[in-house]
Amino acid sequence: MVHAASGFRGTRVGVAEGSAPRIQPNDVVGERLPRIRVSYWCAKGHETRPVFIKLPEDQIPIVWDCRRCGGTATRDEARVELPHHPEEGYKTHLEYVKERRSSQDAEDVLAGALERLRARGTFSD
Repeated sequence: MVHAASGFRGTRVGVAEGSAPRIQPNDVVGERLPRIRVSYWCAKGHETRPVFIKLPEDQIPIVWDCRRCGGTATRDEARVELPHHPEEGYKTHLEYVKERRSSQDAEDVLAGALERLRARGTFSD
């Protein structure tokens, strides 16, 4: 619905056309924004159909995340395979530390920590 103060007040993208905000009665609903439903297909053949406000064709996303498997889906059903981009993926804290420090740095930090523990009497050999 379009409101004088804000073009999107009470409207969120993705809501099916014809649904009114729950806090306002249906007779107060303003002008409806045109919506379109766009189909996306992933490599596993799943179809995802999000709803968008009617936009020019070049502003509608080319790829979308599949809602079933989380893979990348495209708007072209015939071209569901996308070029693979190597991703680093999840790294552990230790992997990030190893990127920043050498083995000698690790030895020095460990020796210093052990020395402090021994000085406090918390750690014995």
